[in-house]
Amino acid sequence: MAVHVICECGTSYDLKDEFAGKLVKCPQCGRPARAPSVAVATAEADPAFDRDIFLLRQQMLKISEKYDVGDEQGNKIIFVERPAHLLRNLGAILVVLAGLVLGLPAFAALIDAMPTGSFRAIVGIVGMVTILIGSIVLGVVISAKRHVTFYRDQSKREKLLDILQDKKFAPITMTYTVRDARGRKLAKLGKNWLFNAIRKRWYVWAPNGTLLFLAKEDSIILSLLRRFLGPLFGILRTNFIFLPAGTEDVIGEFKRKFTILDRYVLDMTSDPQRLMDRRIAIALGVMLDTGERR
Repeated sequence: MAVHVICECGTSYDLKDEFAGKLVKCPQCGRPARAPSVAVATAEADPAFDRDIFLLRQQMLKISEKYDVGDEQGNKIIFVERPAHLLRNLGAILVVLAGLVLGLPAFAALIDAMPTGSFRAIVGIVGMVTILIGSIVLGVVISAKRHVTFYRDQSKREKLLDILQDKKFAPITMTYTVRDARGRKLAKLGKNWLFNAIRKRWYVWAPNGTLLFLAKEDSIILSLLRRFLGPLFGILRTNFIFLPAGTEDVIGEFKRKFTILDRYVLDMTSDPQRLMDRRIAIALGVMLDTGERR
């Protein structure tokens, strides 16, 4: 299996697959370039993903999050849905509230009937914490994971891709697994809530855990302004840039257009070598919106 590389100078050449994902020098100009990964080089890419620019439009007034993905001309090529599971998740919230509203007063009445003393205080504290944590855990167990599925069109007869939420409750790091139509793992996406406090960023790992790419807000200055001023009527729109791990080379951009409705442009034209599988790129783009609740 050969890995095809296209240099910025226009020279194209093939390498053995042992060089996949590594920096190599162009035989013509000597400029370093990163060879595509084996996953990208051998991917059975669907024609829907065989492009560098994707236009995303979120359908409004929908309970579930739904997106139409179009090509550069605006032709619809993919339909994306992230079900809200409204009734089930609402039931989970009600269970948590019931545990707190009913459980805490009942336990407080029980404590009041106990003799005063240090043992009563200890039982009271432990009991209150147990009811609080238990109610939250029960609510998490009842709630549904919110997966994302990519279809050929709104008929949803043909699945192209899906993104699985790995855990319902992740207080620090939230991760998602990207799979192709056959259920094969393509990558893992994730973010760290602590890092997002200053500058939002998402990570892309290979199935074996190797860090491949990073998506982060386009500017640290703008990100800090957004924290203090908010979107400022859409003027400070949150845009992201994509970079290979360990470099500052921008290979893609995910930008929100200045419109009332949520419209986005995923531009991968800066990645002519296709270092990033376009399926992973569009999956990451969708999560940068729905996963960040923008």
